[in-house]
Formats: sequence, C-alpha cells, structure tokens
Amino acid sequence: MPSLPTAALSSSSSLSLLPPSSYSSPRKTQLRFFLSYSLPRFTNPTYSYRTPITCSATPIEKETVVSERPHSFLRQTDGLDDGSVRSRFQRMIMDVQDSVCGALEALDGAGNFKEDAWTRPGGGGGISRVLQDGHVFEKAGVNISVVYGVMPPEAYRAAKGAVTDQNPGPVPFFAAGISSVLHPKNPFAPTMHFNYRYFETDAPKDSPGAPRQWWFGGGTDLTPSYIFEEDIKHFHSIQKRACDKFDPSFYPRFKKWCDDYFYIKHRGERRGLGGIFFDDLNDYDQEMLLSFATECANSVVPAYVPIVEKRKDTPFNERHKAWQQLRRGRYVEFNLVYDRGTTFGLKTGGRIESILVSLPLTARWEYDHKPEEGSEEWKLLDACINPKEWI
Repeated sequence: MPSLPTAALSSSSSLSLLPPSSYSSPRKTQLRFFLSYSLPRFTNPTYSYRTPITCSATPIEKETVVSERPHSFLRQTDGLDDGSVRSRFQRMIMDVQDSVCGALEALDGAGNFKEDAWTRPGGGGGISRVLQDGHVFEKAGVNISVVYGVMPPEAYRAAKGAVTDQNPGPVPFFAAGISSVLHPKNPFAPTMHFNYRYFETDAPKDSPGAPRQWWFGGGTDLTPSYIFEEDIKHFHSIQKRACDKFDPSFYPRFKKWCDDYFYIKHRGERRGLGGIFFDDLNDYDQEMLLSFATECANSVVPAYVPIVEKRKDTPFNERHKAWQQLRRGRYVEFNLVYDRGTTFGLKTGGRIESILVSLPLTARWEYDHKPEEGSEEWKLLDACINPKEWI
C-alpha cells in the first residue's frame, strides 16, 4: 500500500493537444466513424440507424426481449456453427461473457449479474449483464451484441479507398462485440474496461462484384485511483504477453494507441493508466487476428482479477473515497464527451440503460481541485498527464 498524504485535497488543470494516432488509416476514417457511432459499444439494443449525413439507409429492427439466451444470434443464412469468422467470433464473445461474469461473481461473493437478452426479427441481438451493489463491485457490466444493419454508400467508398464512378446503394454490414466496464467499491482497487469487436460489410445489391470488407478492433485498459506499481506492471505484462504471441510490435504500438485514445482534451490528461487499444485492424491474416482478439479477451480475467483480489479489502478512509469519486468524474467526462459510442447513442435515442451502463453509480466534481504535489493522488494524476512505460 502506498504511503498516504496528510494534506487535504486541492486542485489543478492543464491543457495539451492529443497527438493523432499514427495507426489510424485515413481511408478508413469515415467508415470507422460511422460504424463506431452506429454501434455504441454494442450496448444499445434499441438503436435504429440515423445518418449524420444525407443518405439512404434502412433502420435496424427493434429488439424483442427474450426469457432465455438463444444458442445463436446469427441469421440462418449465415449458418449457426458453420466455422465462419462470424460464427466463431460470436461463440468467443459468448464464452468470454460467461467466463468473465463467473469470475467476477466468485470474486464478489455476494452480488449476481442480472441478465437481459434480446433479439431482432431479421437476425441479431444481444445479452446485457449488470452486477450492482455487490460486496466488491459497486457496478459491473458485461455486454455482448450481434448486429445486422446498413451503412451509407459514402462510408463504403471511403473503406474501398478508391474513387470510382459507381454509385452503390446502402451497404449491408455485420458487427459483433463484447464490452465491459467494472467499478469496484474500494478506492485501491482499479476500474477496468475492455471491448473487442468484429465488423464485416457485404457487397451493395447494385454492385455485386464489390469485395467484402472486414476488420477487428478493441482493447483492455486500467483506470486506478492510486498507483501500486506491481499491479500496473502485472496488468501491462499480461497485455504484452498476449500481444507478443502474435507480433512483438503489437504491444508498443497498441499501448501508445491506448494512451492517445483515452485522452480528455479539456483536462490535458488520460482517463487512466492505459493498456492496449486498436481499431481498423485488417492488414494481417484474418485467422491470426481472430486468434489475437480471442487471446486478448481471454486475458482479461488473469490481468484484472488478481489485482482486485489483492486490494478489495484494503482499509481506506473518506479522503481516499473522495479521490476515487473525483477520478470517476474524469471517467464520466470522457465517456459522455469523447466516447464515440456513448455520444452517438445519446444523440440517436438509444436505450439509455444500455448506453450508460459504463458509468459508475457515484462520482464527484470539486471546483478547482488540485492534489498536493508529491502526494499519492498527485502521482496518479501525473501519470495520467505524462504516460509512462510500465514494463
């Protein structure tokens, strides 16, 4: 446990500019923008497509609540267990949801996940699970979603990266993913977020020769209120180990991407202490990337559960809790101001419970707050302003 400051908490602000990610492909920006916003972290069952630009599109069908989770959310035309990437990715996220929820319930010892499952008449659906007011976790959400929809032709042309005279109509797409945010009660136990997703687009009906597009995205990141270096090193070591199994360049590349993405520009600081993050990933073998996403998702429990197990019963006082509440305020600010899925879901009238499942039950804002320089709170803030190499 770090030494604790004796001074009262006070305040600060700093500003800097977020450097653009070196790994975002400009030709995919418009497509990624559309899909990221149209599928808010895969936690928006009632979302219907509303385009931010003038174009033709078909609404995603309204969901139907079901009493039992189905074996598959795939359309019959996709095959339920046909060995396709769609089928295997869906099975992976369903298995990961089960394993993560099981590990969290065992760790909590008192709380249980409430489950809401839903489907759509034309195919697709999802499962939202939330544990609230448990012994260890104040709030924990683990959601999966499989979605069929339609994207505008402008985004499709951007994805192809070629200017042609073709004027295709709306382009069908498929997306599946798992998304989770975990908020422990103890201020010495960190919040964690993870999200892994897979996208495909099909050829437009009036352009049958057009190629199918696909890519993977996701990441796992840690947001503590206090720094225990052994915990942060453990977390990053698990991320690096998962990355190194596939490409030694992945961890440094995706670690920087994570630091750049989870940046609160109006504060000049990162939301937390990072992890890995990637998007638009399709410049490697598809089977390799499916295995990589699976490895990352399966690394969540060993990366996180041992840390919470170690810190969940650490004694704390009101000052520590107040600092945790302030850091949660930063979490809320990032999600409501910068997170693409959350902001789009709010603007398009999606299911509010699903959109805001990532937010903590409680948070705090103090005017002009600044921790005492050299204190444990200041060290955390400094690490959020100046990202570090933990391993």
